[in-house]
Amino acid sequence: MENNDILWKRMMFKGNKVWQAFSSDEKPLIKSGKVLIKYNTKQDYEYWVYENKLEPVDSMDSDTPEDNKKVQDRNSFAKKRSDKDSARQENIPSDAICIYTDGASSGNPGPSGIGVFFRFGEHEKQISKYIGIATNNIAELEAIRAALTELKTTRKPVRIFTDSSYSYGVLSLNWKPKKNIELINSIKIIMKNYDDIKLIKVKGHAGHKENELADFLATKAVKNGSKT
Repeated sequence: MENNDILWKRMMFKGNKVWQAFSSDEKPLIKSGKVLIKYNTKQDYEYWVYENKLEPVDSMDSDTPEDNKKVQDRNSFAKKRSDKDSARQENIPSDAICIYTDGASSGNPGPSGIGVFFRFGEHEKQISKYIGIATNNIAELEAIRAALTELKTTRKPVRIFTDSSYSYGVLSLNWKPKKNIELINSIKIIMKNYDDIKLIKVKGHAGHKENELADFLATKAVKNGSKT
């Protein structure tokens, strides 16, 4: 099959964001009982893995079957909340600073990077930064923290868009994290300084060009950082 005929969808594999290949009729490409994935669609090397090793991109880390059930319930609740948030996006204040964040990790833990795209009126800014060895969840959180510490004002409305259910849950839904507690608390402290700040959960890799750009910036940071 020609590459132009392949559809790529975002999935999680061993805690990392990957792209899974599908045919034009949206069926997984299968060879010898395995499906095709890539960490970057532009890379030449292909990985063939068992489909049951892949998870939806919004899955959280969990350790037990009970945790998995809680994760499913939480993600379901987060999706409902995100649908409501999406419906309210048109009500974003005209003077709001809109921030699109993403984190990427080539391992769990592994080389990681963050991507941030800022938009305020006609002004735009980008951050693509390698953060060293980290998990994907840490990278997602670090992207949000980096975005907030970059802002020069706390008085204007701020809207942060993330496709991470984990980040949205621990920062907006009062989930009780088992890991990354110090990092999460540090972000919450920063957020308290803002007069009007909200996180908006968006569906990952669903055609939102700003979030796609944040993902590109994060994965580019991993690629460039891994070479040093």
